[in-house]
Amino acid sequence: MGSSISIFIFVLLTLLPFHSSSLSSSPPPSSSSAQINSNSILVALLDSHYTELSELVEKALLLQKLEEVVGNYNITIFAPRNNALERNLDPEFKRFLLEPRNLNSLQTLLMSHIIPTRIIADNHWPTTTTAAAAVRYETLAGEHHLHLRDNASGNKTVDSAAVLRPDDVIRPDGVIHGIDQLLIPRSVQEDFNRRRNLRAIAAVLPEGAPQVDPRTHRLKKSAPVPAGAPPVLPIYDALAPGPSIAPAPAPGPGGARHHFNGERQVKDFIQTLLHYGGYNEMADILVNLTSLATEMGRLVSEGYVLTVLAPNDEAMAKLTTEQLSEPGAPEQIMYYHIIPEYQTEESMYNAVRRFGKIRYDSLRLPHKVIAQEADGSVKFGHGDGSAYLFDPDIYTDGRISVQGIDGVLFPLEEEEEESKTEKTTATTPLVKVVSKPRRGKLIEVTCSVLGAFGQAC
Repeated sequence: MGSSISIFIFVLLTLLPFHSSSLSSSPPPSSSSAQINSNSILVALLDSHYTELSELVEKALLLQKLEEVVGNYNITIFAPRNNALERNLDPEFKRFLLEPRNLNSLQTLLMSHIIPTRIIADNHWPTTTTAAAAVRYETLAGEHHLHLRDNASGNKTVDSAAVLRPDDVIRPDGVIHGIDQLLIPRSVQEDFNRRRNLRAIAAVLPEGAPQVDPRTHRLKKSAPVPAGAPPVLPIYDALAPGPSIAPAPAPGPGGARHHFNGERQVKDFIQTLLHYGGYNEMADILVNLTSLATEMGRLVSEGYVLTVLAPNDEAMAKLTTEQLSEPGAPEQIMYYHIIPEYQTEESMYNAVRRFGKIRYDSLRLPHKVIAQEADGSVKFGHGDGSAYLFDPDIYTDGRISVQGIDGVLFPLEEEEEESKTEKTTATTPLVKVVSKPRRGKLIEVTCSVLGAFGQAC
């Protein structure tokens, strides 16, 4: 029994060094929080001659994500040369990529140039038997794949781009190949075409508003008001017409563009909100939860102009159920975001820069929307309930102007309390308090002396 135990201990001690050495030689598990050293492919990209691409990577806020990817994979970057991004790229498309609202498209485009696989041109580049054959690799964008080819003459291509500088930069965690043009995924191209086609949406241009007699509220037969001028009838009367006060009828056909087609213009701007992206909640409230779309179309048909401050979806998601469940609450919220003036981003910014603070009338009478200049933009409201002009001039057709904001505005309760205080002060009668006249000290002494001699003062 003792001999068997000693043999078992001997075998265990013999195998233990071999087992420990095998454990120490195994690679450590990958971690997304791995530190990037100075010899990383990301550092090489930022310090390389692909300056245009590295600037786009920084503007797309992708450095942290790429650090996590390099910690888990050995990557291959297909880098367009600077000329492909400076001279050969459509300026309108480049402007589209650099707009803050198109950050997702820029990130998708850049990640479509990176595959999580190490491909060295001399050793790992796939060879194809025919010109049509290609090896497909998945990129970091996921939805876009790259097709690598190597023809009989030794020319290497990636999709439609030619590899001009194979193995340009090689590092332990990746490699960079220089290509002659930018690779544009289909989703990014479709997004760009969708934004560009928004300008082609037809809208009736203003041709003048009808003249209304303010005494009889009837349409005058004189010449129409110049283009862009508001109707004589106040818009609040048109919002709530009574039996004796009716809004001015739309001018009949006869001009080059016939008459104001308000319904079509409202439909166009709602369609623009949907195509623009990020304003679906606003469009849903206008169409499904309220009848504001119909009412706005009627107002525009009658010659009125409107500016809509449209909160984006992120701002609308912060509304609570209590704020929307009360009867008429969605209408009241939207009324406060509609200004009965035609304002653009330029006109509002110039106004707040010149006058400091502007109070715009809203359709939620008598509340006003306060605007002021802040951080190089236009800021609406006060404190926590403020909102910035986030997406300027989403839609402008001369009658309806839509400006995207990043918050939902509410009237200030302080203004209501101040108005109540002013009313209370105005209605409270003033009571005049008459004080008892005081006698002078000299007169009191004289009276006391006369009283001693039996004479009254």
